[in-house]
Amino acid sequence: MASYKHGRVTEDIMRELTAIFRKLKDPRVQGLISIVRVDVSNDLSYCTVYISAMEGLDRAKEAVKGLKSANGFIRHELGTRLPLRKVPQLSFRATDSIEHGANIERIINELEEEKHGRP
Repeated sequence: MASYKHGRVTEDIMRELTAIFRKLKDPRVQGLISIVRVDVSNDLSYCTVYISAMEGLDRAKEAVKGLKSANGFIRHELGTRLPLRKVPQLSFRATDSIEHGANIERIINELEEEKHGRP
C-alpha cells in the first residue's frame, strides 16, 4: 500500500511542478523545458527533479540555475497545491534525454530510408 501512495504523490508532484513552471517569469526557465523524471525519497522529504530542454544540455543547465533561484517560490506553491504534511526539499538536475531521444529517432528514420532505397 505504501508504494501506491508513493507513486501517486510522485505523479502529483510532477503534475503540479509542470503547472508551476509555466507561472515562472524567469527567462532562463521560459521555453521548451520539460520534467523528465521525479524521484521522491521514501519519507517524502527529498525530491530530485530531472529537467531536459529541446535546445540541449546547456539550455537545461541554464533552466536549472533559474529553478534553483526560484526554489523557495516553487516549494511554497507546491505546499499550497498539494495536501502534504511536509513539502519535500527540491533539487534540480539537468539531463539531455530529449536531445538523446531526438537523435535516436533521427537515426531510425535514416535507417528506414536506407531500407526502402530512398536517399
